[in-house]
Amino acid sequence: MTHMDARITKAVIPAAGLGTRFLPATKATPKEMLPVVDKPAIQYVVEEAVAAGLSDVLMVTGRNKRPLEDHFDRNYELEEALARKGDASRLARVRESSDLATMHYVRQGDPRGLGHAVLCAEPHVGDQPFAVLLGDDLIDPRDPLLARMIAVRARYGGSVVALMEVDPGQIHLYGSAAIVPTGEGDVVRVTGLVEKPEVGQAPSSFAVIGRYVLDPAVFGVLAKTGPGRGGEIQLTDALRELAQREGEGGPVHGVVFTGRRYDTGDRADYLRAIVRLACEREDLGPDFRTWLRTYVATEMEA
Repeated sequence: MTHMDARITKAVIPAAGLGTRFLPATKATPKEMLPVVDKPAIQYVVEEAVAAGLSDVLMVTGRNKRPLEDHFDRNYELEEALARKGDASRLARVRESSDLATMHYVRQGDPRGLGHAVLCAEPHVGDQPFAVLLGDDLIDPRDPLLARMIAVRARYGGSVVALMEVDPGQIHLYGSAAIVPTGEGDVVRVTGLVEKPEVGQAPSSFAVIGRYVLDPAVFGVLAKTGPGRGGEIQLTDALRELAQREGEGGPVHGVVFTGRRYDTGDRADYLRAIVRLACEREDLGPDFRTWLRTYVATEMEA
């Protein structure tokens, strides 16, 4: 079986960041555990992986990330208390996270960038293709981006990145992709990548967002990749090399995503995500939308 034919079952979720933009909330609580309505952000990401058929999840963690492991583990004392009370609904929700997937954990150690975090996954992933999901990007389950990326890799081989067109004035915040069309409306060939380009130097306004489907050849490239932008080992730099290959881990394609994405790594976008998701909930939405309309109307009159 070739790497192109191999079924993708493993997901890697880098979760070693310090979450400094959310201090002091993240002083003792991992940013991945911040709630989005009533679930931690990281659970949405694991649910997305599972929905795409990835039942084996490796989290690349760092210091003070033990709550992540606890969240996806059983809590027998809490479960017994809820069972004694006959609270079947909350009991099911508590058990939901521990029954999602087979979870594994590895420490990154030194925070040397996303590329290094991915490289830490090599002993677990081995020589199989795999997905990488960044916890700051929440993709609405009604827009199955990851499943589409897996299908694109099955057709073209190599690696696949998720792309989203952004305001040219914001592209310096992302990795930027040079692209050419393929004939499929939402699929492009990536010919080059620049991590957080200087203003006016971006090859396009198509930004790499936090979903990747990677050929295992990326590990060999990352092992030889030196520090790049910000003094860190950048996954973008390794993908730029793979984009020049036919076979041996290449080429690189992009899926252009136009669906619903919530950036929980930014405070304002985090709040917007909570409002949007709360409004759409059947149990919370009607009352919350009524309150929100009244609140907005009052603010506009002030």
